[in-house]
Amino acid sequence: MRQGSTRLTGRFVKGNLKDFLPYTFPLILGWEAAGIVRRVGEAVTLFKPGDPIFVLNEFTRPGCYAEFVTVDERNAAIKPGNINFVEAASLPLVGLTAWQALVDAANISEGKRVLIHAGAGGVGSFAIQLAKARGAWVATTCSAANIAFVKELGADEVIDYTKEDFTALLKEMDIVLDTMAGKVYRDSFKVMRRGGVIVSLLEEPDQELTAAYGVRAEHVLVKPNSRQLAEIGRLIESGSIQPVVKQVFPLEEVREAHNRSQSGHTVGKIVLKMKE
Repeated sequence: MRQGSTRLTGRFVKGNLKDFLPYTFPLILGWEAAGIVRRVGEAVTLFKPGDPIFVLNEFTRPGCYAEFVTVDERNAAIKPGNINFVEAASLPLVGLTAWQALVDAANISEGKRVLIHAGAGGVGSFAIQLAKARGAWVATTCSAANIAFVKELGADEVIDYTKEDFTALLKEMDIVLDTMAGKVYRDSFKVMRRGGVIVSLLEEPDQELTAAYGVRAEHVLVKPNSRQLAEIGRLIESGSIQPVVKQVFPLEEVREAHNRSQSGHTVGKIVLKMKE
C-alpha cells in the first residue's frame, strides 16, 4: 500500500480530535491509501484480487501506515488508470472533502462565483480544480510564493493574504469554502451574496452570522463514499483534475513527514510510500 494524507493524522496526533476519535493505544495511524487487492472476503462483490484501488477508511478504523490494511469495499474505488499509486493515495481525503463541500453541501454549478481559502493546500488545490470542472468562477487566497501555482490550477482571481484583504476585493460570492476557521470564517460572510452558501471544514454554523447576512452555513466532516470516489476517478481519467503531490517520504521517515505537514506551509499533498 501507499498511504496518503498526513494533515488530518497530524491533528489527531496533537490530540485535537480526542473527543471525536477516542482511540485506545497503541494503534497504527492513517486513513487513506492506494494499493493492490490481495484477498477479499466471502461477501465482497465489487473487487477481486489484483484490482488496483484507492480508499478512504472510516475514521474509527485507521491503520493505513502499513504494508497491508483491511478496508471495506464500500469505501474504495478502482484506481484511475492514468495515475500511479502515489498519486492515487493523495486523492481520497482531499477529493471527497472537496466533493462533499462543493457538490453535496453547496450544490455548485456552472457560473457560480466561488471563494476557496488556502488554495495551495491539499483540499484547496483539489477544490479549485473541481470548481473549475463544474464551470464555476473561482477566487482563492494564498501566499505570494504560490500565486503562479494556483493560477495553473485554474483560479480566476488570486489574493495574496499576506498583503491583501479579500473582503475589500470580493463581493457577491455564491459559495465560500472555509478551510481556515476563526477570523477568516467570520470575515467570509462579508463577501457573500444573500442566499449564498458558506461551507466550513472546521467551524459549526454561526446562527447569528447566517441570519445577519442572509446566507446558509454548513459544516462538512468528510465521510468515505465509494460512489463519489469513483466519480473523482473519472474526473482524473478525463484530465479535468490532476493530483498534486509535492513531497514523498518513505514510511521510515514518517516523523519528518508529519513535521513538514504541520508546518502550515505545505503545497498540495504529502504521501508516505512503502518499500516495493
